[in-house]
Amino acid sequence: MSDIVARAAPARPRSKAHAAFFDNLGKNNPVFVQILGICSTLAVTNVVTNTVVMCLGLIWATAMSNVSVSILRKWIPARVRMIVETLIIAVWVIIVDIVLRAWLPDISRQLGPYVGLIITNCIVMGRTEAFGLANPPGLAFLDGVSAGLGYSFVLLLIAVVRELMGSGTLLGLRVLGSWWTPWSIMVMAPSAFFLLAIVIWVVRGKLMREEKK
Repeated sequence: MSDIVARAAPARPRSKAHAAFFDNLGKNNPVFVQILGICSTLAVTNVVTNTVVMCLGLIWATAMSNVSVSILRKWIPARVRMIVETLIIAVWVIIVDIVLRAWLPDISRQLGPYVGLIITNCIVMGRTEAFGLANPPGLAFLDGVSAGLGYSFVLLLIAVVRELMGSGTLLGLRVLGSWWTPWSIMVMAPSAFFLLAIVIWVVRGKLMREEKK
């Protein structure tokens, strides 16, 4: 009887904070569902270390841009809001670039122009436009962090596979012994898109089956 009552009881409504954080990790993932920010898979996912740095930079830029736009949303004229959002994003990305140049110069050189291209990442602009402009700073911060984490999960998954199979290492440490013949294609750009397509295919198929149920 208790099981029947439990099944019949309506689900508790989710709070806005819960939805803002967890939706971007699952049903509203910016890569799996919205297919945004996929160019980064070509640029940085051949080495896990570079991918981690890029992901941290994007999480920072997305969260802080969201918060900044949220704080200023009542004073941003509608006609120039996209320009203002781009300038705000540029400020936070420049900070990331300066920190990398100062503290991680080797990684900064390896990433090259791709750190600066975070400014053009559709995930950052999309979250500021869709969420930061319409919500208070606390929720905007949670949304920015979760969007960055959802993006990072995909990139790190691809980076682990590419570095492991392409070089036999993880984070620069030898994992696979001399018996392993590195797959040279895995360190080449096309492998990133092939892996991304497989991941999206599997995840979206699972999400579609759950929606039908």
